[in-house]
Amino acid sequence: MALAGRQIIVVGAGIGGLAAALALRQRGAEVTVLEQAEAIREVGAGLQISPNGLRVIEALGQSAALSARASKARAVVLRDHRAGREVLRLDLGKLPEGQGYLFAHRADLVELLADAARAAGVQIRLNQKVTQITPGMVPEVTLATGDRRSADLVIGADGLHSVLRGELNGAAPEKFTGQVAWRALIPNDFGHPPEVTVHMGPGRHLVSYPLRNGTLVNIVAAEERKGWTPEGWAHEDDPANLRAAFSGFGGSVPQMLSRVDKVGLWGLFRHPVARRWFGEGCALLGDAAHPTLPFLAQGANMALEDGWTLARCLDASADQPQALARYQQLRRDRCARIVAAATGNAWKYHLSNPLIRRAAHLGLAAAGRIAPDRILRQFDWIYGHDVTA
Repeated sequence: MALAGRQIIVVGAGIGGLAAALALRQRGAEVTVLEQAEAIREVGAGLQISPNGLRVIEALGQSAALSARASKARAVVLRDHRAGREVLRLDLGKLPEGQGYLFAHRADLVELLADAARAAGVQIRLNQKVTQITPGMVPEVTLATGDRRSADLVIGADGLHSVLRGELNGAAPEKFTGQVAWRALIPNDFGHPPEVTVHMGPGRHLVSYPLRNGTLVNIVAAEERKGWTPEGWAHEDDPANLRAAFSGFGGSVPQMLSRVDKVGLWGLFRHPVARRWFGEGCALLGDAAHPTLPFLAQGANMALEDGWTLARCLDASADQPQALARYQQLRRDRCARIVAAATGNAWKYHLSNPLIRRAAHLGLAAAGRIAPDRILRQFDWIYGHDVTA
């Protein structure tokens, strides 16, 4: 085992950082995770764990624990905004054997990964804000307290505004997409089925699906607008603004929005995929390397894939630079393709011209009747990918 006894620091206790820490520890590395928060709290909301991400959860030995807290997805349903008329139904039960699809609360996945990592011997240190990462033969991490730590490898899993990404790639330009998104959780006291439901309307759409064995419903609602909101999940908005933005929507939308009593709002920005994913003694993963828009539900899944692939590459070769180069080679093009697909997805839900929208919806409905399996197969390149094979 090339990783036996290797000292590794992971910066960030999110999904990608914890998955990488667990995978590395399972291969014999001595792993410390540095997290700036004072506790691993319940943050964020819903996640769609598609087959490609679920394979990593299974390989890490955590599928039973996640399934106990998650909801099994039955379908993806596209609906017209006015009356909630069904346009297209993708039956996820028709995915190839072995391809599961779950809805999970982000906090549940983070918690189970953190528990599994600690049980395996990973050291998770809280209140550890990293201000600088210095690449080198012995890379070094500098904390806000002035303390310094060194290791054989430092992994930057520190998210959108990664310290290490800036060190390796310089300042990353970002561009407002002209879209904002609201996120809310509501009680599922109205029987939301185990489906992703997408209500499509002019200049906006609303996605909903159940969490925690169907007891909650996750809502993500996107709207095109000229004014922008800063990035992040911590910006609270008045639920009345969300209801006003979607006042023209029918079906189950008014019922769901009437239950919203707390909602977050954030601006959606495009960020380039990092050009360099590694340097001397250091590597990036997850949002630190490839921030994505939420229109393909692949952010967490890509981070899971990254964590497993990085651990596998490092374990396969005692030559660390070679292993890191192989990791970037395996991951960068795939992630760039997913990010591009997510960026191009929103307009399909936001058609404003009623004639064009009606024609598009009729076309989708016809395709769903004639060749439903073919529509589902368009995601094979995402869902069928198995980094654990």
